Amino acid sequence: MNELIYKHALHNAVKYEGKANLGAIIGKVLAEDPDLKSNMKSLGKEVADIIKKVNSMKLKDQIEELEKIAPELLEEKNIVEERRLPPLPNVKDHVILRVAPYPSGPLHIGNAKQIIINDEYAKIYKGKLLLVIDDTIGSEEKNIEPEAYDLIPDGLKWLNVSFDSNIVYKSDRLEIYYKHAEDLIRKGMAYTCKCSSEKLRENRANRIECLCRKNKVSDILEEWHEVLKDKYKQGEIALRLKTSMQHPNPAFRDRVLFRISERVHPRVENKYKVWPMLEFSWAVDDYLLKITHVIRGKELMIESDMERFIWEIFGWKGPELMHTGLLTIEGVKLSKSKSKSEVKSGKYFGWDDPRTWSLQSLRRRGFKVEAIRSFCLSFGVNENESTVSVDKFYAENRKLVESEANRYFLVEDSVEVEIEDAPKTEIELKLHPDFPERGFRNYITNGMFHISRKDFNNIEDGKINRLMDCMNFIKKGNKFMFHSLEYEKFRDAKNKGMIIHYVPKDNCVGFEVLMDNGEIINGVAEDQIKNLKIDDVIQAERRFFCRLDAVQNDVYKFWFTHK
Repeated sequence: MNELIYKHALHNAVKYEGKANLGAIIGKVLAEDPDLKSNMKSLGKEVADIIKKVNSMKLKDQIEELEKIAPELLEEKNIVEERRLPPLPNVKDHVILRVAPYPSGPLHIGNAKQIIINDEYAKIYKGKLLLVIDDTIGSEEKNIEPEAYDLIPDGLKWLNVSFDSNIVYKSDRLEIYYKHAEDLIRKGMAYTCKCSSEKLRENRANRIECLCRKNKVSDILEEWHEVLKDKYKQGEIALRLKTSMQHPNPAFRDRVLFRISERVHPRVENKYKVWPMLEFSWAVDDYLLKITHVIRGKELMIESDMERFIWEIFGWKGPELMHTGLLTIEGVKLSKSKSKSEVKSGKYFGWDDPRTWSLQSLRRRGFKVEAIRSFCLSFGVNENESTVSVDKFYAENRKLVESEANRYFLVEDSVEVEIEDAPKTEIELKLHPDFPERGFRNYITNGMFHISRKDFNNIEDGKINRLMDCMNFIKKGNKFMFHSLEYEKFRDAKNKGMIIHYVPKDNCVGFEVLMDNGEIINGVAEDQIKNLKIDDVIQAERRFFCRLDAVQNDVYKFWFTHK
């Protein structure tokens, strides 16, 4: 076995969660040994064979093998630099992180940044990542979607996120929260409040303590127990934290810790009606679950301040809190609530509809996990807000699929044309322009072709046009006349027209492509796509990348990936 190839295959696999990439490895190998360029066909086959062996190994075995033959590639410093993450602050003996999605729907590309950063740190420090389903009851506008309980871990597994097998559900921990709420009351730091929201806003603005806050601890405890025994209805009472009414941020003054909700919960049904707010449940769980580092969006800074305040009351040493800026992708609308509404109404056909931008939809579109991870890690860990074009996201994926995707002709909205006097021609086209060892697509043409209606309408009289890698022709009135075979005669022509992609009439099958806007385009494709397998990603020559999703009634159905 070629040790140079094996070393780089292992390193690439370890870097990308167990799956090595052909193009990346060939580039590394040629950089060290340029003489191998003299026999690319042999090199490509050897790399492919070694990748097959490496990718069949478990990640831990890949790491152990790389430690034997090239331990320098596993140095923590190098790994941290490659993944573009700074060291975590105040790391002691171990690292425990958590991701805490609210189950209102599947995770989408906008959620992936925080999750991948947490997962990368867990891998770097050989720590633990907990998946905590944050299924407190939520608001009327943002409620729980039962399918999300399966969709969330499914999406994480696809992203190669290595979360602990024991999933934590907040809806299982209500009694724990009740106990600590009572402890806060006994410490004189929480009180039951019946004031209206309007009165509370007025008090906050004027820095005035409400009368409920002045009640005796014993009375507050009694009322709290009545709350838990369902004496009160939704909106009648809440449990509040005693903070300073002089705090510079009015929103921080006496925030709600618990409220009543009479909605039925998908997991625990009507067992509980008193639900904690996010910051209280996390103040308790981040301590009890022994979380060492919390990485969250900077829009949750007030929640972080609340956690610190509660930890101080209990005398707890909480985890390090780190914040990252919001990532906005231009041209991409990310909204779980909107997606949920469209799925429920039937406007979107399901949670994997490409318009949801869910992880499930990206998987069906044929995106590479490595590309998503690389894209998210490229922003690092800082509080800067980032706005990038969707093309930047596509560019990360293109780096990987460009070398892997074979090329085929797909002709949308096709028109049948005849090129008169065209000779019978044998056509041999590479499956991939850079890797001839992959083979060829072979056709015998007889002058009958399918081209797109758009190209058909743009062909001008008297100009020499070329069917790509096939032949040249001229339009004369309503006729297409054969001109020549050689590309040079098209290239050097003064009256040059277009290069047109096509499908020979005798070598075609039907296709459909589901586009990212939910529309379906269709036409004819070259029959060589019959060799494809489900999940193969191809490049529609001169158009876009797409993934084969299904074959039904001899129609090949693809999902658009990107241009």
